[in-house]
Amino acid sequence: MRRITLIPGDGVGPEIVEACRRIIEAAGASVEWDVQEAGAGVMEKYGTPLPAHVLDSIRANKVALKGPITTPVGSGFRSINVALRQELDLYVNLRPARSLEGVRAPYKDIDLVVVRENTEDLYAGIERMVDEDTAESVKLITRRASERVCRFAFEYSRREGRRKVTAVHKANILKFSDGLFLETARAVARDYPDIEFEDRIVDNMAMQLVQKPHIYDVLVLPNLYGDIISDLCAGLVGGLGVTPSANIGEGIQVFEPVHGSAPKYTGMNKVNPTAQILAGVLMLHHIGEEKAASRIYEAVAAVIREGKTVTYDLGGEAGTSQMADAIIDRL
Repeated sequence: MRRITLIPGDGVGPEIVEACRRIIEAAGASVEWDVQEAGAGVMEKYGTPLPAHVLDSIRANKVALKGPITTPVGSGFRSINVALRQELDLYVNLRPARSLEGVRAPYKDIDLVVVRENTEDLYAGIERMVDEDTAESVKLITRRASERVCRFAFEYSRREGRRKVTAVHKANILKFSDGLFLETARAVARDYPDIEFEDRIVDNMAMQLVQKPHIYDVLVLPNLYGDIISDLCAGLVGGLGVTPSANIGEGIQVFEPVHGSAPKYTGMNKVNPTAQILAGVLMLHHIGEEKAASRIYEAVAAVIREGKTVTYDLGGEAGTSQMADAIIDRL
């Protein structure tokens, strides 16, 4: 029995996490939930949206499944997701973008993986007001962070049987910072002669993903470009509602949907649970529950393909819990 930290989050988080939990249990996965509360709703009780005991639970269990969390405005962390990544050194954000039949999308048969550096770049938050009319932000790129995220991309590609890694950068303009990232990526690539390597300038990459996405496979990027390009890739397969993610560090992984907490839909049993469920599938793969992961993915794909018991954004009239029930019936 594997113990997993379960963070329902807030907004629509508890509803989609409950749907995901029921499906994982129905699939027969051998998991035990360590439920931890975080988000705007615990601010009054703990004085922070991310209490220390939540981090302690993740460190102890090594794996967490998390719902979306609202970041309070004007207090606490700039972003709870950023805080988790920094506190637990979750240096990789893994974002698969895979087509599902029945989801309205510009393309079919997309199978891309974005490997985004998760700890530095402009997201390091090093900024100041130079004077009242001038703001300055520092783009921080280190060889260490670049090396480990690039090595992860190649190790992941080798393990998953992927064919090619593309490093994405703006080294033609940012010759020191992005130049260091590209130099490091090229050095790491030499250790993996079995995997094709290439690089692309980020603006050209955005155009090519729209024009000919099928020629790409695994993309590795610094933090800001990774954030933008991963959303672009999500758009190729139907949007954030069907896109899961994993935040990965040394021995610790946090799995979550990409989308936000959508507080205006709280309690309405309306939101598409697919991204949260697929985050659960990623988690099950990670902990070795391959059979349960495959069964859930196939059940989700079948329900969406059929299109009868899906949420409004997928063209149906079902609620969150009814779509979960349909997936469980498929199991």
